[in-house]
Amino acid sequence: MAFHVEGLVAIVVFYLAILAVGIWAAWKTKNSGSEGDRSEAIIVGGRDIGLLVGGFTMTATWVGGGYINGTAEAVYVPGYGLAWAQAPIGYSLSLVLGGLFFAKPMRSKGYVTMLDPFQQLYGKRMGGLLFIPALMGEMFWAAAIFSALGATISVIIDINVNVSVIISALIATMYTLVGGLYSVAYTDVVQLFCIFLGLWISVPFAMSHPAVTDIGFTAVHQVHQAPWLGSINSLDIYTWLDNFLLLTLGGIPWQAYFQRVLSSSSATYAQVLSFLAAFGCLVMALPAVLIGAIGASTAWNDTDYGFPDPMANKEADMILPIVLQYLCPVYISFFGLGAVSAAVMSSADSSILSASSMFARNIYQLSFRQNASDREIVWVMRITVFLFGASATAMALLASSVYGLWYLSSDLVYIIIFPQLLCVLFIKGTNTYGAIAGYLFGLVLRITGGEPYLYLQPLIYYPGCYPDENNIYIQRFPFKTLAMLTSFFTNIIVSYLAKYLFESGTLPPKLDFLDAVVARYSREHMDKATLVKSDNIVLNELAPVNPRHSLTLSSTFTNKEAFNYVDSSPELSNTEDDN
Repeated sequence: MAFHVEGLVAIVVFYLAILAVGIWAAWKTKNSGSEGDRSEAIIVGGRDIGLLVGGFTMTATWVGGGYINGTAEAVYVPGYGLAWAQAPIGYSLSLVLGGLFFAKPMRSKGYVTMLDPFQQLYGKRMGGLLFIPALMGEMFWAAAIFSALGATISVIIDINVNVSVIISALIATMYTLVGGLYSVAYTDVVQLFCIFLGLWISVPFAMSHPAVTDIGFTAVHQVHQAPWLGSINSLDIYTWLDNFLLLTLGGIPWQAYFQRVLSSSSATYAQVLSFLAAFGCLVMALPAVLIGAIGASTAWNDTDYGFPDPMANKEADMILPIVLQYLCPVYISFFGLGAVSAAVMSSADSSILSASSMFARNIYQLSFRQNASDREIVWVMRITVFLFGASATAMALLASSVYGLWYLSSDLVYIIIFPQLLCVLFIKGTNTYGAIAGYLFGLVLRITGGEPYLYLQPLIYYPGCYPDENNIYIQRFPFKTLAMLTSFFTNIIVSYLAKYLFESGTLPPKLDFLDAVVARYSREHMDKATLVKSDNIVLNELAPVNPRHSLTLSSTFTNKEAFNYVDSSPELSNTEDDN
């Protein structure tokens, strides 16, 4: 394949435009808000992200390289098809559920990161434990999409994969480092527009290629391969449901999502943004579905790609750039490449910022340096943005199983963080003992279920498991959802058991070594004032509370603040002032 100067020029122009928007947004960040809350402006954009920009950035966070390429691949692969392209519906439902049940309590309490409520209720130790799967999810996701971008660019303009990955990572890291959420949000607007325009322009040209059969016919008839609508075998129903629940429920507890929720100007806006993004995810998936269908309807022998087809060449995961390269005119394929690179960068920058935000606030500030200045926190964020960006780039270049690592880490987000989030927001009486027990049970059940992408054999063989071509056993049983439910109920049962044992006097107060029951609000826990702004919580919550070692401790077992939706939005505050 020849080196394409035009394609390289197009990519350079696109990247320079994105960088310019990011730097402009960084300038906007510097001139917004007071000097004292610079770190919060970087993390949550000063809580003044409007509906238009907020809707774009929340949509772009989900509509990434994995979303676009993965949807096209699922539709193209014979035997799977549209029936197994779960991401568009799964992530859209995830955003709807997030808007209905999670956005309001999180935004109303004025939290800054997703981990704040965990540290407020369970303490800094548990917050640190939950940071691990959250960080793994963000980092491996960024590495996976950087890897996908490098392969995509190399397919179309034939440049070195490593060079394209490094340059793309540098651009995304640079504007994220200088501008924080503002830069990420405003570049997302440009990137989402490029994704939409680039893919939709490519579809008519690809569809009209002489080697492509009518996709309406190939949807239900076998021509070049099985119909691209696909089907679900009765043996695979439970696997399908397990994966769908993982996408739908496991798509909620991500810092990248809650960063947008918490940056909204009000709790109501946060809910509306979630609904807008759900609609945007469905719309943005349509061209990817069509491109996958076109790939399944193409006689590749009649194209410059030749024989064998992408599936036989084990390039099914690259079907989207292959369609752009071989079924579209050169100038259209370059435009589509810009769309794919936009999709990747729009997700990678969000993941890097999310990981940096959680580390700077929940690990560095709240766990080690409670009295750190705002300037110090800003510099910690900048350093970690660079470090996390470099780490994701290194994994994309060096790791052979980046996608396998991401699948495993995303499973941990679903199995560990989601049930913990349910408990901390909606279940009264859960405590650190239950949280730790649920964490461990969920982790053990997931690891012992095996992971084919990492060639990890299961230790527990659930009903219906079978060996693949590498003799690695595949689970048909929905063991991921079983692990999630086990983690959830273990948290509740152990929490109430600990409550009963200490409250009844069966165990002496001195055995409450985590200060989770008897001394719920002891000095071991951080002051609530460090977690939320003083104007967002009731004043009597700021008063120091000494540990009580009596047997009448009913008030210490209810998570009242998690159910007390005090909306901190400007609209509500103004209304109250008027009264």
